[in-house]
Amino acid sequence: MSDSTTPKSLINLSDAVHQRSRLAILAVLYELSRADFRLLHQSTGLTDGNLGRHIQVLEGAGLVTVEKGYSGRKPHTVVEISPEGILALEAEVEVLRKLVTEVSKETAKPVEQKRGNLKRSVQKTDPATLLRTLEG
Repeated sequence: MSDSTTPKSLINLSDAVHQRSRLAILAVLYELSRADFRLLHQSTGLTDGNLGRHIQVLEGAGLVTVEKGYSGRKPHTVVEISPEGILALEAEVEVLRKLVTEVSKETAKPVEQKRGNLKRSVQKTDPATLLRTLEG
């Protein structure tokens, strides 16, 4: 992902944050600061198992804290975004903004110029790398 044809902003995407489900969880928590499992389940549409696993990944990365307890006899889990989680989400959003800006600049170029750039970039790329890019 760090070859010369990859936009520099993509290199800075965080694997822990960028995954769609984890990004959704962090976005909810960024707005609310903390939420229980049920609210996150409703907000993200994830299954209980998937949501639980994504929360574990975020917790392992230090991006959220998890409090488990009981409300009566029922288990009750509350997830809170950590200061590191706030910074990570804000950094991710900034990287995505830069990427959108780069793409916007490209779409503003005349079609002929874009085609010329594509031909030059394909000529510079070895066939194996080009195949991996197209398959990926």
